[in-house]
Amino acid sequence: MSDNATEHESKPAAAAEPVTGTEPATVDAATSASATDTAAPAYRSGFVAVVGRPNVGKSTLINALIGKQVAIASSRPETTRKAIRGILTTPNAQLVLVDTPGIHRPRTLLGQRLNDVVEESLSEVDVIAFLLPADQEIGPGDRRILSRLRSDFATKRDDGGFDWKIPLIAIVTKIDELDRAKLIAKLLEISSFANFTDIVPVSALEHDNLDEVRDVLIENTPEGPQMYPEDQISEERPEDTIAELIRGAFLEELDDELPHSLAVVVDSIERPSDNESGEAYDGKIVVMTSIYVERDSQKPIIIGRGAEHLVRVKKKLRTAVNRIVGGKAKLDLHVKVAKGWQSDPKQLDRLGF
Repeated sequence: MSDNATEHESKPAAAAEPVTGTEPATVDAATSASATDTAAPAYRSGFVAVVGRPNVGKSTLINALIGKQVAIASSRPETTRKAIRGILTTPNAQLVLVDTPGIHRPRTLLGQRLNDVVEESLSEVDVIAFLLPADQEIGPGDRRILSRLRSDFATKRDDGGFDWKIPLIAIVTKIDELDRAKLIAKLLEISSFANFTDIVPVSALEHDNLDEVRDVLIENTPEGPQMYPEDQISEERPEDTIAELIRGAFLEELDDELPHSLAVVVDSIERPSDNESGEAYDGKIVVMTSIYVERDSQKPIIIGRGAEHLVRVKKKLRTAVNRIVGGKAKLDLHVKVAKGWQSDPKQLDRLGF
């Protein structure tokens, strides 16, 4: 559904020029037009900021588009804490999808810094994908985001409307939650919410209409060169990717007990060294990890009875971590207390926020 559809005016064909000289004319106007029509499309590349309120499916959509997990997806709000860059490469385009923390009213210094991450992520992007969940009403949070986007990326017209400097795509998520009639009504509501360049409904969990989302984003991305190798899917360091996977696993393991008090840092990835004979040791790659909570009383919640939570997280992530480090790995998890870290500037700096 596009608000900016344009019609191409037909032009009269130019009169044929007389052919002179002794060489026969081998290419006529129709053949030239055909060659132009069948030429390969120009390569496109750029950065796409994926924005929206917390828990609208930003990470889930990016993971589904790329086909692999590059950002942790959880049912807990404010799961994403960094601007994760997932790289989607096709034969004719490369999109860098920037998964931003959900824009919200900050309650802690951490919350303010997450909003700062969003501000930095939006500073140099080519397209904005504004996610709006089909199963929720448009609310104050959405209007606050729209106002912020207008201040950065739109100019106000004399009639009170806005013209966007870059494409703004509305991606309506979680459409599997609505029947057809309700979905049509939701799309009409969203079309009147802002003058979006395009509106695309999708269910990332059901992989419904993902190709259309990809194609619309590519169509609105400027022409440009390939920026990353074809097989690269993320800009994240292995340490950061593993830390996010561990935090995501604990968020699911612990239900709603510690959604925001948890921080994970991979301190080191230690690989077996060669011994004196020149043969490699038989040991595993050790991933040394610190898991931080804010209070002493939270440590046993993380560890679990008989260390059951630690054991389950290690088992769940074994294959993923092995793949990231390129060999058999051992997760060494240590639970520590960093009191009140969400509001402590020094501790936030130490934890990478």
